Amino acid sequence: MISYLKGSPIEVIKNTNNRVILVLEVNQIGYELQIPSKLGRDISQEKSDGIQIFTHVQIKDDQQVLYGFSTAAERELFRQLISVSGIGAQSAIALIDTLGLEELVQAIVTGNIRILSQTPGVGKKTAERIALELKTKLSQWRKLVGVTVTSSSAMPSLDILEDIEMTLLALGYTNEEINKAISTLSQDNLMLKNTNTEEWIKEAIAWLSQG
Repeated sequence: MISYLKGSPIEVIKNTNNRVILVLEVNQIGYELQIPSKLGRDISQEKSDGIQIFTHVQIKDDQQVLYGFSTAAERELFRQLISVSGIGAQSAIALIDTLGLEELVQAIVTGNIRILSQTPGVGKKTAERIALELKTKLSQWRKLVGVTVTSSSAMPSLDILEDIEMTLLALGYTNEEINKAISTLSQDNLMLKNTNTEEWIKEAIAWLSQG
């Protein structure tokens, strides 16, 4: 079993199936790894000579596929996701890409079906199955790896959330960015007491603009 690979990124390409492929050279051998698109963007921007990629090997129909992740925790989350009935590798990567590690774990642990079903290809029933099967496992696992999860009640009302999302999506922000902004603002007790949607949107845009 290959735990990780250290080498030089040769190129990041998107194939005909819209899957992001990293070609990583290790000891003069080029490995093809399917990776989350965010990792692909990070690699392309950093132009690093040497990187470490944590891997998962999947053998299906006599075909071997290597999946790559930036951290061991992200790889473990991928493995947890594909253990759920009906969740394949592509859906697992889409979930990680859409929400990111911490937001995805939080959505599962708190049973936030609305957030989970934002991922393309993941409907309400699939989201419910993920939360049902992984909630307890990830509650224990997140403590081991130090992933912080806030209380499910520490969030603005559903109406405010929907207004924030619709407005920010229209402004061109991604679901991942929006969820991170909401999660960060929700850690402020004063904001949680604020029922003014416009204030939430204003603060979310201000937080996102800092990045």
